Amino acid sequence: MKILGLLFVCCFLVSCGFEPLYVQKKEHGAFYYNSKFDTSITQEMAQIKVGVIADRFGQQLRNNLLDLLTPRGTPKKAKYRLEVELLDKSVTQQALRRDITATSERVIYKVGYQLLQNSDVLVSGDSVAYVSYDILANPYSTTMAQKKTETDAAKIIADDIALRLGAYFHSQQSKKESLNNDF
Repeated sequence: MKILGLLFVCCFLVSCGFEPLYVQKKEHGAFYYNSKFDTSITQEMAQIKVGVIADRFGQQLRNNLLDLLTPRGTPKKAKYRLEVELLDKSVTQQALRRDITATSERVIYKVGYQLLQNSDVLVSGDSVAYVSYDILANPYSTTMAQKKTETDAAKIIADDIALRLGAYFHSQQSKKESLNNDF
C-alpha cells in the first residue's frame, strides 16, 4: 500500500510540471534522476556578498542568509551584493485576561532587501515574518520564548529572501535558454 501511494505521488509530481528551483536540466529526459543538471543557478547565488545587518536579529538573519546562499563560504570576488535592513518590528499583545494582562504577544518583523550588481538594483522587495510567544509566569521562560521567536523570524525571512533570489536567477536562466533556443 505504501509503494502504491509513493508511486501515485511520483506520478503526480511528474504530471504537474514540478521542477527543482535551483537546478536546470541539461538534457530534456523524462525524469530528473536520469538527467544531468546545470547548477549555474546555485553558482550564481554563491556569488552574493551579504552586507552587515544591524542588531542581534540582523546578525541571525545574516548568518541564515550566508548558510543558504553561500554554504561554501563567502566569495572572494563577489558578483552581487545583498543589502538587508530591518524596516519595522511591531509587538501586539493578545489573549487578554480579565485583569487586562496579555497571555501572548505577536511580533511582526518587516525587512527590506536589495540585490545589487555594481550600482544596479536587480531585485528588491520586502519580507515579513509573523511570530508569537506565550507570556509565562516565569520571566526567564518568557525571555527564552522571545529569543526563540526572534531566531524563528530570522530563519523565516532568510528562507523567503533566498527563495525569491533563487526564483530571480531561475527566471534569468530561463530567459537565456529561450533566447538561445530562438536562434
